[in-house]
Amino acid sequence: MDGKKIVLSINGKEITCGLNKTILDVVRENGIQIPTLCDCKNLAPFGACRLCLVEIEGIPKLITACSTIAVKGMKIRTESERIDKSRRFIVELLLSDHPFDCMFCEQAGTCPLQDLAYEYGMKNIRFPGEKRATITDDTNPFIERDNSKCILCGRCVRVCDEIQGVGAIGFIDRGFQTRIGTPFDRNLDCEFCGQCVASCPVGALTAKPSKQKGRIWQTRSVKTICPYCGCGCNLTLHVRDNKIISVTSDPDTLNEGYLCSKGRFGCDYVHHPDRLQYPLIKKDGQFIRSSWEQALTLVAMKFKEIKEQHGNDSLAGLSSAKCTNEENYLFQKFIRAVLGTNNVDHCARL
Repeated sequence: MDGKKIVLSINGKEITCGLNKTILDVVRENGIQIPTLCDCKNLAPFGACRLCLVEIEGIPKLITACSTIAVKGMKIRTESERIDKSRRFIVELLLSDHPFDCMFCEQAGTCPLQDLAYEYGMKNIRFPGEKRATITDDTNPFIERDNSKCILCGRCVRVCDEIQGVGAIGFIDRGFQTRIGTPFDRNLDCEFCGQCVASCPVGALTAKPSKQKGRIWQTRSVKTICPYCGCGCNLTLHVRDNKIISVTSDPDTLNEGYLCSKGRFGCDYVHHPDRLQYPLIKKDGQFIRSSWEQALTLVAMKFKEIKEQHGNDSLAGLSSAKCTNEENYLFQKFIRAVLGTNNVDHCARL
């Protein structure tokens, strides 16, 4: 057996896996589903939701699969009456302090907590206890916070700290009063990248620009590249009635689902009435709509006239930081090889 591989048993089946992998990673690699709420790609294991509990032979208590490293010879069980009872109890506790406004929640239909409640048939909750006070914050134009829907999974805090390196939010208070907030309860003041919104599994954090503009299944998805810089981040535009209502990014793309504030919230310019939608040629002091062939022919003719009358260096090119690296390469190649000048610059200041 390769020293970099180990053998263990999952649900009575012998499994070979790599070293230093969590039980959750191993079961997923083998097509076994375990419910989670706090687990998120590229974030360190946190073990907050406790839904990934599994049984390990020789250990009397249930163990969290997300934070336990798989070891050679382990005998793991992911489904049993005991596990099912614990998971149901956890979901019921979460719902006991959660508002039942799924009909109006922006996360409805894509909420894993809602899916779990449906799976376990949670029609009635046995714990009609105290509810946390609702604290909402919609003071900034991008993100709305609703503390009453928060399940304290910590995903927003961890992505802000571990991935973005900003640390704009954190856990406040203790016990039943624990909540997510900003230092000294000030207004949210950060880079507004929206990673916290993207990582939130429930409706505690929502993107205000897309609020009440349509459910995700009412949109069509269009994959494209972010136009704001040359990094080439992959975007998925969610379009309804030919209007972009929200922007997300697939975790399996080059940028791993992470976007900046411009990429996530800066798409409204697409629908601006002043945006040019076709070429314009100025005639008698007025801009007249034309075809691309007419416009490009005119530009080529004017370039040729300027070169013949004033020389190559009378021309210059200024490229845009909103183009991709490939487009900027072609632009400078055109300036140097076709126009015959090295007068080319690039505005990399957003």
